[in-house]
Amino acid sequence: MSRIRAAVLGSPIEHSLSPVLHRAAYQELGLDDWSYDRFEVDEAALPEFVTGLGPEWAGLSLTMPLKRAIIPLLDGISDTAASVEAVNTVVLTEDGRRLGDNTDIPGILAALHERGVEKVPSAAILGAGATASSALAALSRICSGEVTAYVRTPARADEMRQWGERLGVQVRTADWSLAAEALAAPLVIATTPAGTTDALAPAVPEAAGTLFDVLYEPWPTALAAAWSERGGKVVGGLDLLVHQAVLQVGQMTGRPGPLAAMRAAGERALAAR
Repeated sequence: MSRIRAAVLGSPIEHSLSPVLHRAAYQELGLDDWSYDRFEVDEAALPEFVTGLGPEWAGLSLTMPLKRAIIPLLDGISDTAASVEAVNTVVLTEDGRRLGDNTDIPGILAALHERGVEKVPSAAILGAGATASSALAALSRICSGEVTAYVRTPARADEMRQWGERLGVQVRTADWSLAAEALAAPLVIATTPAGTTDALAPAVPEAAGTLFDVLYEPWPTALAAAWSERGGKVVGGLDLLVHQAVLQVGQMTGRPGPLAAMRAAGERALAAR
């Protein structure tokens, strides 16, 4: 039986949960001839890897630092991916084309909708990296007012304002020293590395809104734990990872990704670490 292949690429990649999620999907869907692996690939090695893919390949997941580096190697990208100049999903078609998409943005929206967050009057973003631009793109669809981005440098502030202009979002920037103010927003999206927001935990307000913390390890973060203690809604990084992977499975296999089975597999894998 010929195998159909898919994989996640990035550097570092050894801790990626994507193989766990996609393999759980294949098992649930009865796709016994599908396999999903991980490959340590940096920007320099990416062109050779991609051009060497044979007809048995159906798709790729891309993580850092490849989400922008992949774009010149593709035959086309979706409007969603173009809006943030980042591709995390590549589908290899039967006629040999490589098509890129971004499932992080709809994944953010799906995770929020699952918690009942459909519209917000304003929002705050902690951080200004690649995930922050995807968060802004998602907010462009559900936030009717201003988004405040809390950043560490003037250069990052300029970047976030430029992304706001491009995405049609009213963005105000504030210095990271004022980040505790962000916690009063009805929706707070934390996009910073592990440990960065720990010092903000004591400042969580009594009437906390919704926190979307994109980390999934370690979990809960100090901020997420404090948020839950105050009775606020918490959306975590595993929610985002699962929802974007569900969309990837759908694009690569042509069948809806099984959300419950993929989430359960992710939870088991994290509990075992």
